[in-house]
Amino acid sequence: MIDLRSDTITRPTEAMRTAMARADVGDDVYGDDPTVRALEDRVAGLFGHEAALFTVTGSLANLLAVRSVVPVGTEVLCEADAHIVRAELGAHAALGGVTTRTWRHPRGLVDRALVEQLVAPDLGPFLVRTAALSVENTHNFAGGVVQPLAALRGLRDLADAYGLAMHLDGARIWNAHVATRVPLAGYGAVADVLGVCLSKGLGAPIGSLMVGSAERVAEARVWRKRLGGGWRQAGVLAAAGLHALDHHVERLADDHANARVLAEACGVDPTDVDTNIVVVACADAAAVVADARERGVLTSAVGPRTLRLVTHLDVDASAARKAAEVLAPLVR
Repeated sequence: MIDLRSDTITRPTEAMRTAMARADVGDDVYGDDPTVRALEDRVAGLFGHEAALFTVTGSLANLLAVRSVVPVGTEVLCEADAHIVRAELGAHAALGGVTTRTWRHPRGLVDRALVEQLVAPDLGPFLVRTAALSVENTHNFAGGVVQPLAALRGLRDLADAYGLAMHLDGARIWNAHVATRVPLAGYGAVADVLGVCLSKGLGAPIGSLMVGSAERVAEARVWRKRLGGGWRQAGVLAAAGLHALDHHVERLADDHANARVLAEACGVDPTDVDTNIVVVACADAAAVVADARERGVLTSAVGPRTLRLVTHLDVDASAARKAAEVLAPLVR
C-alpha cells in the first residue's frame, strides 16, 4: 500500500533505529536524561529561544504553549481551520480554560487587517479579553501553505501594539523552512512560544517540543507532569529526533516535489502546492478513498468533497508516480 493519509505514519529508518538503540538515557522526570536534554537544547537554539520541552505529541506541545501565554478565561485568536481549534478535540477549552475566536482566509493565511478587527483589549467585565494570537505554519488543512515571513512579522507588530503574546504552531515548520529557506530562528523570532513536531516530515516515531522562555518552559514542565505527560527514559525517542535533525530536514524537498506530481495528476495547480500536502476537490471524497484503497493507495477525506494527500519519508518518487496514476481517474 502507498500511504498518503498523513506524514505521521512514517516508520523509523534502520539508521534511526540504531541511534535509538544506542541512546544514553536517564529519568527525564528528574531531568536526568542526557539525550532528552541535548534535544531540548538543540531545538531551543535552532529557534533562538532559551529553552524547550520534549513532549509526546504536537497537541500536548500546543496545549502547554498556549496555556503559558493565555490565562484562564481569556482568548486566543487564530484562523478558522487552524489545528488548535479543529483537530485538538477542544483541549484548550476543556483543559486550559481558553476560549477562541477565528478569522477565515481561503488559504489559511494571515490577514492583519482582519485580525485587528477581532482583537479585544480589556473592555471591562462583560467581554472576553484577547491574550494571544496563534498562527499555524505550515497550515495543515489549507494544504501545507507557508505563511510568508513578512505577514508573520506584521502580525508580531500587531501583537506588540496591543500587548498580546504570539503562539506559532510549527508542527511542519521544517517544511516551511526548506520551502522558503527562511532560517528557523527567523520564524522563532516572531513567536513568544512555539510547538514543533519531529514525528511528521522528519520521520521520528514520537515527539514534539514546546519552545519558549526558560520561565515558560519551567512552568510547562510542571503542567506536563500534572497532565500525565511525564516520561522516564525518553532518550530512546529523543535520539530519533536528533537523528532526524541531522539527516531528514533537507530531504523534505523531495516530499514537496512528489506532492506537486500528485497535484498535477489530480487537477490541482502544482504552483499552489507549497510543501507536502495536496488538498483535492472531488465529487465524493469517501468514494475516492474507498476506490483508491482497493487499488493500493491510502488517502484521507477531510470533508464530503475534499481529499487530502500527504507525501513523506516512506513515499519515494516512484511511489508518488504510481499513486498519481491511480488517483487521476478517480478524482476526475
